[in-house]
Amino acid sequence: MSKEIIPQEFIASKIYIVRGQKVMLDSDLASLYGVTTKNLNKAVSRNLDSFPPDFMYKLKASEQENLRFQIGTSRWGGRRYLPYVFTHNGVSMLSSVLKSKGARQVNIQIMRTFTKLKELLDTHTDLRRKLEEMEKKYDHQFKVVFDAIKSLIADPPPVKKIGFTARK
Repeated sequence: MSKEIIPQEFIASKIYIVRGQKVMLDSDLASLYGVTTKNLNKAVSRNLDSFPPDFMYKLKASEQENLRFQIGTSRWGGRRYLPYVFTHNGVSMLSSVLKSKGARQVNIQIMRTFTKLKELLDTHTDLRRKLEEMEKKYDHQFKVVFDAIKSLIADPPPVKKIGFTARK
């Protein structure tokens, strides 16, 4: 296995869930590829036919606000436009748009990270299914144990917004 250019943990920290899909922001991808966000988006716009809506889309203002809240930043450098996000397939397509050797190497790392996250989620689902099967098989004396394990693998509760929201 080749040496990692960028640690998977760092790349994984740049993957967010939007509209039920794992995506990466254009600015994060540009940073990883060593180009400006403007240049990344220019390259994409010259090849828009390679990026259908299930590969890349522009965030809505509410989605951007929600992401900013999750990430914990007050603003993203004063962007004038809503950011684009790229799904797994969109990131894969970027390798055909950004043709440098460095971009291809970074792309390989990103693809490996997406694959690793999918494997972890599949394992999590498989573990939950096996636990439910075991729970049916054994009697109630193990209920406390099963409840404790379920609480450990349960999905985290949704993030609640605190504060005021402006009316439109």
